[in-house]
Order: sequence, then structure tokens, then C-alpha cells
Amino acid sequence: MDKDKLQTFENKNIRTVWDETTEEWYFSIVDVIGVLTDQPTQRGASNYWAKLKERLKGEGAGQLLTNCQQLKMKSPKDGKYYKTDVADTEQLLRIIQSIPSPKAEPFKLWLAQVGRERIEETIDPEIAIDRALDTYLKKGYDEDWVHQRILSIRVRNELTAEWQQRGVEKGIEYAILTDEITKAWSGMTTRKYKNFKGLTKENLRDNMSTTELILNMLAETSTKDISKEEQPEGFDESIKIAQSGGEVAKIAREALEKRTGKPVITSQNAAELKNTVTDLIEGFAKETDEDN
Repeated sequence: MDKDKLQTFENKNIRTVWDETTEEWYFSIVDVIGVLTDQPTQRGASNYWAKLKERLKGEGAGQLLTNCQQLKMKSPKDGKYYKTDVADTEQLLRIIQSIPSPKAEPFKLWLAQVGRERIEETIDPEIAIDRALDTYLKKGYDEDWVHQRILSIRVRNELTAEWQQRGVEKGIEYAILTDEITKAWSGMTTRKYKNFKGLTKENLRDNMSTTELILNMLAETSTKDISKEEQPEGFDESIKIAQSGGEVAKIAREALEKRTGKPVITSQNAAELKNTVTDLIEGFAKETDEDN
């Protein structure tokens, strides 16, 4: 855990902790409340949080408070570490909903919009695909890459549907099997792969090159096909299937690397990959202008 990470909001610091195991950011609740309610002192923010907790209990949100935990964070006063109430993103957004403050209103409006969109996508799943396509394009991804990414989502959904049919439980078991697939074809666990690319919470697939993405799809669709053929029962038997599916993509990766003499797996993340493409396009345009 990084115990000294600070995020800035409204020119004020909010203490955060990154938990590599759960891949979650945890935020100091008192710091967030202090910013949203314009508390002049940390004592005032602490008192506000104490009263808000009582109100949340009265609203039937006791489970939320139970799930919130305490982590040691560096005090802005004396630099020492003290146990501090923290919340992950979901918990924090729920707390913000109960704060009557003009600064909290944009968050509440955003949550309402997200909720409406989620309901629409449940009614018509095609809307979710269109929104995903639009979101990736707005982020500056290449259109060809985006179509590959959308296809990878379909491949992933087909695989998880197969796991569900084989009695694999969603959550930790999905994560372990995904790790086995990734490790088999790339030589790294998902977490190590993310570290290699300098990622924390970001989606690994969103930061893969086209070749990496295609090999990952090959690994996952091979796992699905082998599973359908061998029909494993439950999680334990599915582990070997996941390893076999990853091996198929590993063979393809090694064959390509042998042919090109270059490693397929790159440490570049999405921002760096997009910059590389931009540089190539600008370089080509410059050479064309010079030729003309």
C-alpha cells in the first residue's frame, strides 16, 4: 500500500491509499467531507462525519458503515500515522449522496445519469455497445483498435458464460482463472502485467497493443472451446483448461516473436501507444510534404 498518496480536489488534499491486493483506491472520508462541506478545520470535518454516521444508521445504511474500514494514514498536523476511516469508490459515492452541499450536487447528478443509462442498457444491450464504442473513440483510440476491443468484450462474455455453465463462481474464481490464462500466454500474472505497463486501477485490455489484444482473445476463446469440448466440472477442473487455452496463444506469440525478432509484449500503456501512433502519422505527413 502507498500510504502517502495525495489527490487534489478544489485545491485541497485528500489522502488516499492504493491496495494492490484488491486493486482499489481508499479515500479518507473526513478529507472528502471537509472539502465538500467547506469545513475550516479537520476537527469540524470529523464532527460532521460523526453526525452523518448517525443519520446514515437512521436511514438504514448500517451495512455501509460496517463495510467501511480504517487504515493508517499520515496526519497533516504532525506527520504521524493514525487509523482513519476510509471508503472505496462505491462507498464514498453513497456517502456523498447523503451530504447536502452544492459541491456534492454534481456527483449526485452524475450518479442519476449513470443509473438511467444502466437501466437503458439493461433493456437494450446494444446501447451499451454503442456507448462503449463512442467512449473509446472520444478517448482518442484508433478506430480499428476499438473494433478489436469491442470484439474482445464479446469473446470475454462468451468465456464467462461457459465458466458459469461449468459451475465456476463469479468473482475470485473468475479472477484466478483469468490469471492462469494470462500467465500461460504472456508469462506474467495479470497484476505483474499491469505493473509492467505502469498501471494500477486501469483495465489491462484497454492498455494492450492490437497484437497483445488479439493474442489475449485467442487465449480466451481457446479456453472456451476446450472447455466446451472437455466439459470440466467446477473450478478445480477448469484451471487446467485455462492453462491449456493460454498455451495455444503462447505458441502463437513465440512463433511471431521468432519470425519478427521482436517481443510482442510491450511495456507501453494506452497513452504511450496512442502517442506512438500519432508520431508515426505526423512523421509520415512530414515526409509526404517534403516529397511534394
